[in-house]
Amino acid sequence: MSDPAENQPAQPDTQNPAEAVPETPEQAIERLTAERDDMRDRWLRAEAEVQNTRARGSKDAADARNYAIQKFAKDVVEAAENLRRGLDALPAKTADETALLTKLREGFEGVERSFLGILERNGIAQKPAQGEVFDAEFHQAMAEQPAPPGVEPGTIIQAWTPCWTLNGRLLKPAMVVVAAKG
Repeated sequence: MSDPAENQPAQPDTQNPAEAVPETPEQAIERLTAERDDMRDRWLRAEAEVQNTRARGSKDAADARNYAIQKFAKDVVEAAENLRRGLDALPAKTADETALLTKLREGFEGVERSFLGILERNGIAQKPAQGEVFDAEFHQAMAEQPAPPGVEPGTIIQAWTPCWTLNGRLLKPAMVVVAAKG
């Protein structure tokens, strides 16, 4: 019996440089230039990916700082709206109003001003809606009524609540009544 390795045709040894076809200097330069260009391209792409990852990480961290309090902010806004509802529920100011009621009204209005100032310093702002053109991004239409004389259709004729934003991003849309078209 013969050895199977003896029956196979001889193949050139590509690992042995002595048996390989010699490369001309121009071919070597071409090959090395192509390798260099490939490595440079890979390096530039990797560098761009690192920069993109850093930028994405910075943006995500900034968003987390700016909007992490969003749930808390919604609750605080609800308290501000309830304070306003309480002030609106007080009887209309009259000339013969008691001193106690006047002091209470002024005290609650001062608390509201201070509270809204604190909210604004922390990035929470309210945008009045009454008289504005309806914008579905910032307003939630709760009802539609015929347009009063002199009011364009699509205009907000009554705002039940203001629009609230957190660092420019919608926190809570205004609940509004819109002037009907036609």
